Amino acid sequence: MIKGIGHLGLIVKDMEKSLHFYCSILGLQKAFEIHDDHDKPWIVYIKVSEGQFIELFYGGTHKPQEVENQIGFHHLCLEVHDIYEMANHLKQNGITLDIEPARGKAHNLQCWAKDPDGNRIEFMQLDPASPHMNC
Repeated sequence: MIKGIGHLGLIVKDMEKSLHFYCSILGLQKAFEIHDDHDKPWIVYIKVSEGQFIELFYGGTHKPQEVENQIGFHHLCLEVHDIYEMANHLKQNGITLDIEPARGKAHNLQCWAKDPDGNRIEFMQLDPASPHMNC
């Protein structure tokens, strides 16, 4: 059912310092960006390896409304073969979905739930047209 870790989402205080750290110091590459509904920068994707990313959400003073007032962990994304099968499996095991399966801004299908400690988990089925598959 689960293929692997798709990405880890982090909220960063200073995007330029974070990009310098992940790209210039660690040698990873900036893959692509997603803007919010108002066309403002929202997420920068750093490619770790084929199909694996770190999502850097703008935090600090430049945060979109969707980002809570925190810096650090935002969510874990697990890539799945079939989003509907995963959603049904979670529900059959007593897990309430925070967000039912839907298509996200990057064209991928996703649903959301929380682990027993309240950590957010995104389950994602990649779409061939998504930037994740084409960078």
